[in-house]
Amino acid sequence: MPLISGRQVVMREDSITIRAKKFSRRVRRLRSSSATRIFRKVAFVMPVHRTGSCLCRSVSYEVTGDLDAIDACHCSMCAKTSGNYAAMARCASADVKILNDETLRWYRSSDTSERGFCARCGGNLFWRNVGGNEIYVTAGTLDPPTGLKIKAHIFATSKSDYYDITDGLPQKDEW
Repeated sequence: MPLISGRQVVMREDSITIRAKKFSRRVRRLRSSSATRIFRKVAFVMPVHRTGSCLCRSVSYEVTGDLDAIDACHCSMCAKTSGNYAAMARCASADVKILNDETLRWYRSSDTSERGFCARCGGNLFWRNVGGNEIYVTAGTLDPPTGLKIKAHIFATSKSDYYDITDGLPQKDEW
């Protein structure tokens, strides 16, 4: 791994973490607080740019901010709109820029939420709370590589009977 002024740099898809290099034997002998401060772990997130679209590409978008790890939603509404469970990644609404909205339509699926889909190909693209400041992007519409992983299953007790959840990830009855 590359070294930058005595520190080890570890790169990931969407961030860079700077970790203190293992103390050399000489530094380990120094037990001063100034040495501890110098080698303290420092982390920061680099700007991210991801793109995505529906199947026919009539709706395309970019996400310029952070995307959370994926929630796999097994609720009946997600099953009806996706044909199975929906894998969704949350981000700030301000970080999503719609590049082409030629066929983007919003469907009010409940009193509190709506879903964005393509009127041409039927692609399930977005979910959001009405009046909220976050939006969930359907992970399958992101252009690979996404660098994302499923973190949990939500509404797991609502899942259909034709599959089991066996990946060992947390399963929640609600959000």
